[in-house]
Amino acid sequence: MDSPQPPPPPPLPPSSLLHNLITFDTKLSLSLYTLTQPIFPRFFLKLLEISGDGRLFFPIILSVLLSPLPSTSPILFTVLVNLLIGSVLDLIIIGTVKHLVRRHRPVYNKHMFLTFAVDHWSFPSGHASRVCFIASVIYFSSDLVSDILAQLEVDLVGFGGYESVRWLNFGVVGWACATSVSRVLLGRHFVFDVAAGAGLGVLNALFVVNVLNCEFFRSVVAIL
Repeated sequence: MDSPQPPPPPPLPPSSLLHNLITFDTKLSLSLYTLTQPIFPRFFLKLLEISGDGRLFFPIILSVLLSPLPSTSPILFTVLVNLLIGSVLDLIIIGTVKHLVRRHRPVYNKHMFLTFAVDHWSFPSGHASRVCFIASVIYFSSDLVSDILAQLEVDLVGFGGYESVRWLNFGVVGWACATSVSRVLLGRHFVFDVAAGAGLGVLNALFVVNVLNCEFFRSVVAIL
């Protein structure tokens, strides 16, 4: 008498949309990393990485805040404080999301110095969030920046305040885009990590500019 046959294995569950997106993101990021290695010098990408590092940004902001410049231009004090507070918010938001998601960095990520435990995780990109936040605050505060340049009697390009602000915006937006892209080309992050970080940075800037709106700090300066 034949023994009963074992039941057929259950069908494999269909791949989820999230799994497909992660697979696509991983392959796309690896392709970009591989194709651009012979094109972009690593020292240039590292320079962009350093320029967007919080260990450089925070000392610069604090140094300017403690310098005589804010007394010459009270509006500059307002923008600097907003940048500082927004950067602290950025650290909190990015650190929390990294801890919750816990996506590993690309396996080809090499020679990276980790400052905090959450730096082991890849999603979202803290560099992309930070530089997009800075660029967005400057862009959204163009009128204030124009007043600051007038108060400091600074003309960046020799064609008046409007052109100076225009070129400044062009420069910081270009820097933010280049630094964000460099995170993928260095192998530090996947493409979706950078996109999410950039989006969070812009949203943070909108919150700082439109909700804080500089009024509280401007009133403090007026009292002082």
